[in-house]
Amino acid sequence: MSNNLKIFITIFLSIFVTTIGVGLVIPLLPIYAHELGAGAFQIGLVFGAFSLTRSIFVPYFGKLSDRKRKKPILTSGLFLYFLFSILYCFSKSVHTLVLLRLGQGVASAMILPVAQSYVGMITPRQKEGQVMGLFNLSLYGGLSAGPLLGGFIKDLFNIQASFLSMSSLILFGFLICLVLLPSEDPANKSLQQTREKPASYLVLMKDPAIFSLFTFRTCFTICIGIIWTFLPFLASTKLELSSSAIGVVVMMNIFLAGLLQAPMGYLADRFSKKFFVITGGILAVVSVGYISEAHSFTALIVANGLLGLSGGISLPAIMALGVIEGRRTQAMGSLMGLLALSHSLGMLIGPLLAGMLIDLFSIGTMFIIGAFILGTGTIVFFKYNCSNTIEAL
Repeated sequence: MSNNLKIFITIFLSIFVTTIGVGLVIPLLPIYAHELGAGAFQIGLVFGAFSLTRSIFVPYFGKLSDRKRKKPILTSGLFLYFLFSILYCFSKSVHTLVLLRLGQGVASAMILPVAQSYVGMITPRQKEGQVMGLFNLSLYGGLSAGPLLGGFIKDLFNIQASFLSMSSLILFGFLICLVLLPSEDPANKSLQQTREKPASYLVLMKDPAIFSLFTFRTCFTICIGIIWTFLPFLASTKLELSSSAIGVVVMMNIFLAGLLQAPMGYLADRFSKKFFVITGGILAVVSVGYISEAHSFTALIVANGLLGLSGGISLPAIMALGVIEGRRTQAMGSLMGLLALSHSLGMLIGPLLAGMLIDLFSIGTMFIIGAFILGTGTIVFFKYNCSNTIEAL
């Protein structure tokens, strides 16, 4: 087995089991926070707290991974995530949940952008979509299995059992990475660190291609943040669905997106990446608008499944373009940090904005605003990519 293949498999497995653990709890947190007395804005704050600290720290760790070895950063982040996860078993107030989410945000900033940077650096040219799409299966596979398992565990036992399961899986992901992941080999040119100081984030963001990627990903993730936070809340309070049924609804989005990562990544290497991004954006606008009209379990499945389809079409192309730009600018860690930052900002803005809109207006208004934001991001991407020079095929 080649060293690069061993690196890919190890990181894939580590992220996969970790995201299963995270997915166990994500759909249960809004309901648990509501049971602890949280209002809509406070529920948004529980989710937004994670993204706040992640947004603050992900640029630092992304750039640090361009200048230092990646394995110590990645393993430290996984272990820190485990420590905060085990403390969920003792959380008895909304304030405690917010503090734990703040801590997990810091740990997360050390994990995903560094893992994506590691994979990006060993990705062969002309296979960016295929490799990053395949790697995305570790995220979507874990996050699709997690909600379903979490719902069943809570229904069979209690939410404390779900918290304990999350902690155990994250610990396992840490051990996989610690024991099996090779350190960067100085003899491997694909993993050599940049000797010159990487370009600043300000310089990178002035590049139209990079700015358009960042903007689209931020707008797309704002809608994901809205739906992940308040779709379980809507399904529980308005439709009175069980935890298991809510897990199925949430899983449908992630499952379809994950199912498409590898094949759409393959196609993105052979056709226009811009086309896939824009098509995914348009489908996402339709799906978010339809969720506001969904008043049954079946309708929620269809609407959320359509959103998963849009993510499956657009994300491999986005990540492939990110790898291309990271290679061009010799700042792979910084580019993956920017894409992770866009995700964090979306997951911060989405829940907080949705919480305020629900408290001030209605849940329907939240989805309308979300669709408008997503449409704006798609238009910005289209505009800036009409004249840029990144690969069209």
